[in-house]
Amino acid sequence: MPDSATDSTCHPPGSPAATPISAEPLVVACGVAKSFNGVPALRNGCLELHAGSVHALCGGNGAGKSTFLNVLMGILQRDAGSIKVRGREVHFANPNEALHARISIITQELSPIPGMTVAENIFLGREPKKLGVVVDYPRLFARAGELLERLRFDIDPRTPMYRLSLAQTQLVEIAKAFSHQSEIIIMDEPTSAIGENETEILFDAIRSVSSQGAGIIYVSHRLSEIFTIADRYTVFRDGGFVETGKLADIDRRHLVRQIVGRELNAGERKERKADGEVVLSVRNFSRKSEFDDISLEVKRGEVLGIYGLIGSGRSEFLNCVFGITRPDSGSAALLGEPIPEGKPGQSIQKGISLVTEDRKATGLVLSSSVAFNTTLAALPNLSTASYIDRPKERRLMTDLIERMRVKLATPEMDVCELSGGNQQKVVLAKCMATDPICLLCDEPTRGIDEGAKREVYAFLSQFAAKGGAVVVVSSEAPEVLEVSDRIAIFKKGRLAVVIDGHQASQEELLHLAS
Repeated sequence: MPDSATDSTCHPPGSPAATPISAEPLVVACGVAKSFNGVPALRNGCLELHAGSVHALCGGNGAGKSTFLNVLMGILQRDAGSIKVRGREVHFANPNEALHARISIITQELSPIPGMTVAENIFLGREPKKLGVVVDYPRLFARAGELLERLRFDIDPRTPMYRLSLAQTQLVEIAKAFSHQSEIIIMDEPTSAIGENETEILFDAIRSVSSQGAGIIYVSHRLSEIFTIADRYTVFRDGGFVETGKLADIDRRHLVRQIVGRELNAGERKERKADGEVVLSVRNFSRKSEFDDISLEVKRGEVLGIYGLIGSGRSEFLNCVFGITRPDSGSAALLGEPIPEGKPGQSIQKGISLVTEDRKATGLVLSSSVAFNTTLAALPNLSTASYIDRPKERRLMTDLIERMRVKLATPEMDVCELSGGNQQKVVLAKCMATDPICLLCDEPTRGIDEGAKREVYAFLSQFAAKGGAVVVVSSEAPEVLEVSDRIAIFKKGRLAVVIDGHQASQEELLHLAS
């Protein structure tokens, strides 16, 4: 990789090393810094964005990307550094000032108002009014419908937000950002909850607005997306700027090395041999409007992947097997014993654990400590006569944190203070605290970096190799191919086919699921 392919220092606009796409940059940020309680989260944030460019901001969890974007958006106030928008120094006191400067953001932390409609969420605070007082709902629904249709998002603007799936909620957040007609759009993990089809629709929308002169700052841990949609990149690591350049000048290996700070080997995939004993057996499982007549088996030592597009019933199936919802018909058994319907607590006692799709909403108690979250699911096993055996709890927590290699200052710190990758490790540690034989994983690497993903993949492989059974639902075809021995393809709520995960290709998965 020749040095000329990238810029390893942060160049001011107009310097020879900078490669402008348009005459004047939309954004130039240099030396941006931010600390929390004396601990630096961002030391030297630098980025230059041009009109018509999709600029990927890359880095691992904890690299400072979100802090930098929050400073740019006025959500946080910087301690040092310079930010210029269209050549003018800015210091936004709040996000509203940034919106007035035609800058909008799509964050990975979704914040819908559940009781309001899709249209009300999109145009919140900007609703068309009759006589300047009463909301003009026909116009509101019409405007939202036109926007959603233009973006090709198949969502009814009159639907209450609480009825939407996580993926549909993400699409509404994306529509909200586009509704501002911003010239600078920040996208922080916009595809973390949506599938390939929806991602392609989003990419079409990105290409459309960038061709009209908008600049996009795009953040994603999915490197394949970055090379598909972006033309330039900037890497942050440990809170500081590393390098910037054209994506056409580098390859994936180079980008991973810059993000992680070392060479990251994918490792050689070994084909596991299931020993024949069926751990999880599901027969004719159905739930109205979600999935229909699903029959599957998972054996000891096996990882079964489930792949399908949004609306295929993947997550709904997993939740029903675990007991969050009840099936209308059919049965599920663990080692031949029936799994109680609608009783997740009893499922845990029998030996099933679930890694939920959204770790922040359903996987963790964010306001509580890492220690509390790690042993939460195992408290019934740690209690005698209503008293928790604290020494036993402490030993279990310490063992799990060490085994999962969670990076933290102290187990007493709030879990919300950890990076996304370490939060996900805490979720996995919590699941392992109950000593499960069957692990159900719904999007187990959502929103975590490449290094953390590799650790999760290794953990799942080791769990299966020790005789456990794993079911993995993922919207990422490469991930399903990476971890699965067999792959069940879901299509419109039904099981289309089960194929060999070692022989399948990404093209085959997409074809079978479409």
